Amino acid sequence: MTTLALRRAYAIHSSARPLDVRLTPEDRVRDAWASTRDIVRRVLPYLVAGIAVGAFIHGFVPADLIATIGGTDNPLAVPALVALGVPLYSNAAGTIPIVEALLGKGLPIGSGLAFMMAVTALSLPEMIILRRVMKPRLIAVFVAIVASGIVAVGYLFNFLAA
Repeated sequence: MTTLALRRAYAIHSSARPLDVRLTPEDRVRDAWASTRDIVRRVLPYLVAGIAVGAFIHGFVPADLIATIGGTDNPLAVPALVALGVPLYSNAAGTIPIVEALLGKGLPIGSGLAFMMAVTALSLPEMIILRRVMKPRLIAVFVAIVASGIVAVGYLFNFLAA
C-alpha cells in the first residue's frame, strides 16, 4: 500500500467528520506508478514461469503426446485438458505462453482455451483459498458449474474452428 493511501486510510479512520481529500496531479501520478510497480512485481514471476514452461513444451514435449491427449481425433480432449489444468496454478498472463506453445504443437483452439480457463479458474490452490470462505458443498457446485461452462466453450470453439 502506498504512503498516500495509508495517510488517507488513517485520516478516514481517525476523523468522525467527512474527509475532503484533494489530490494533486503529482499525487495521482505517484499513486499510479506505485500501483503499476506493485502489479508488475506480483505478476512478473508467474509470467516468467509461464514463459519457461511454454519454452519447455515448445522444445521438449513430443507433438505426438499433445496430439494424443488434446488432438481433434480424441472426443474427450477438452475434459482431459480441463482435468490436467486443475492441479496447475497460474494467472491468465502466465498461461498464455504455455497455450501458445501447445497450439504450435497442433492443439485445437478450443482445447487450448479450455486448458487456459481451467488453469486460471479451477486451480487446486484457488480451491484451498476458497475453502476459507465457502463450504465444501458450495465449492463443489462452483467447480461443477465452471467446469461445465469451460468444457462447453472448449467444444464450441473446436467445432467452430473445424
